[in-house]
Amino acid sequence: MTPTATRLRRIAIVGNPNAGKTSIFNLLTGSHQKVANYPGVTVEQSIGNLKLGDENFEVIDVPGVYSINPMSHDETIAVETILGKRGPAPDLLLVVIDATMIERGLYFLSQLNEIGIPWLSAVTMVDVLASSGVELNTAALEGALGHTIIPVTAHKGRGITRLKEAMAELIAREETEVKGPSFESIEARYEWAEAVRKVSVVENPALKIRSRTDKIDKILTHRVWGLLIFGLVMYIMFQSIYTFASPLMDLIEAGFAAVGAWVGGPLAGIPWLQSLVVDGVLAGIGGVAVFLPQILILFGFIGILEGTGYLARASFLMDRVLGWCGLNGKAFIPLLSSFACAIPGIMAARIMPDHRSRLATILVAPLMSCSARLPVYILLIGAVVEPRYGAFVAGLTLFGMHMVGLLVAIPTVYFLNRKVIKGGRVPFMMELPAYQWPRWKDVGGAMLDRAKVFVKTAGTVIFVMSMIIWAMLYFPRSAEADARYAAEYAATPVAYQETHSEENFVAGRQIENSVLGQIGRGIEPVFRPAGFDWRISTAILAAFPAREVLISSLGIIFNLGGDVDEGSTDLRQSMQDARWPDGRPLMNPGNTFGLMVFFALCSQCGSTLAIIKRETNSWKWPLFVFAYMTSLAWLFAVAINQAYLAFVK
Repeated sequence: MTPTATRLRRIAIVGNPNAGKTSIFNLLTGSHQKVANYPGVTVEQSIGNLKLGDENFEVIDVPGVYSINPMSHDETIAVETILGKRGPAPDLLLVVIDATMIERGLYFLSQLNEIGIPWLSAVTMVDVLASSGVELNTAALEGALGHTIIPVTAHKGRGITRLKEAMAELIAREETEVKGPSFESIEARYEWAEAVRKVSVVENPALKIRSRTDKIDKILTHRVWGLLIFGLVMYIMFQSIYTFASPLMDLIEAGFAAVGAWVGGPLAGIPWLQSLVVDGVLAGIGGVAVFLPQILILFGFIGILEGTGYLARASFLMDRVLGWCGLNGKAFIPLLSSFACAIPGIMAARIMPDHRSRLATILVAPLMSCSARLPVYILLIGAVVEPRYGAFVAGLTLFGMHMVGLLVAIPTVYFLNRKVIKGGRVPFMMELPAYQWPRWKDVGGAMLDRAKVFVKTAGTVIFVMSMIIWAMLYFPRSAEADARYAAEYAATPVAYQETHSEENFVAGRQIENSVLGQIGRGIEPVFRPAGFDWRISTAILAAFPAREVLISSLGIIFNLGGDVDEGSTDLRQSMQDARWPDGRPLMNPGNTFGLMVFFALCSQCGSTLAIIKRETNSWKWPLFVFAYMTSLAWLFAVAINQAYLAFVK
């Protein structure tokens, strides 16, 4: 290679997936790192700073790749980065090779050697290899390759100092040669890789034992026991997200409520400013912060499962289950996580191996029945289903509502993969890494990175949407209108006034005549086939930023105030007593089931749309999700209500 004119400035860490690149990147760069998108694409890159001698260098953790001939979108990004098609070409390649999969790593190394960029190699999993009675002869490997090879035990931090020294030595040379064989065929590369393995990997028959990984895999990849254990692991993860996050989310909500009461008190004399600060600004910030516990717990689990090596086994088990409809086996974690909340579920789609399967997973993840839908189900079941059909049918209905989204998602993703996201399914190919303890610092770092990304990007959109909805619910208002509403309240029967305060009555009339309330009246004809009047239509509109807003909106619309919850007997009774203008009961089993299914399928979550925009780097896909889910929800709600009116009533 021609002598370099300047010192090395960029170092790229490259290698096969699961070889340990990210752990080495974290050890080299420490806290001096950030996460950003590659130019023009949504695939993220980790960038850090490393000081070697007196020089600072930019270090990039390149996505895992098996060959210089890419098979997926992410691999294409990786190869283009190595070749200098996405920013400056690296001045040095740090090639990470898994000792337990050494032939595949050597195959990739043989290709890298031919592109003319200086390199040295860090070999990981040497301790895992030794545990099975097999030893790596580093000197023999260096002799075969003609380059320095540094064994690294990443989760214990061993070998990092020597690795830095070797990098500094290579950088300090005035001339750096890239030497090694060249090949004319794939077969020749594999023959070379096998030959190098034979001279560098020494098997001692006296020490050869069945590896720990093989023993564990006999159980964890078993077609019966493996699936049962997988189900247990997923249940623990899902239950942890659902259970452990709830107290933290409640604490965050209580904290923002307390701050709202403290800040709002002095502003009571200026109602619009009080509402802006409490119901707009604080509610918007709280709407962002409340999702952090779920995101942290989910990515903590993913980090542990990936760090131990189990994530690859789980993907292998699920690929056959999901493959027929076009989803990759790795999709199970994003979809399952979305039952708790679609936001961390969509963010978890980053584990997908290619852009197409990742996009397909993102587009159907919001169909999973998240925890925000649960209060809506409980309210409607308690108001209509249980009084008519009893507790057994009520429980069955609650279970069924959680299955609706999943049952619709399967044919939906089948259709999307063939008509919207066109292209062939990427073959499921994954090395099963050896089991090991996760590096807890890496797990914690991944959790914090995901939280930062969410707050910085999706949080901005969520806050803006919250402010817009607040304004549409609050304005227009005037003292004359409030006096008129108070007079209307004074004319109501005494019995009504015993259960409805003047303040709540006025608040309900204000919403009815707000911008959003007027829009609700305007779109009532659209929702009337589903059995929804202007009150339900307005509550649906108010709930588009966040589903859980439906209950407080209904409380205000039915003149009970916004402090009601899904267990409120007054709200349930008010909905049972509500009438159409012709005297018919507003709620019946037809429109009740239709409304629950509407909420099960509709994209009523501004936070979810914001995170889809963040993950796809385009407004095209969140708008598509909003359109297709809302259309499905409306069609199902209308069909259910009309079927009830035609065949049951």
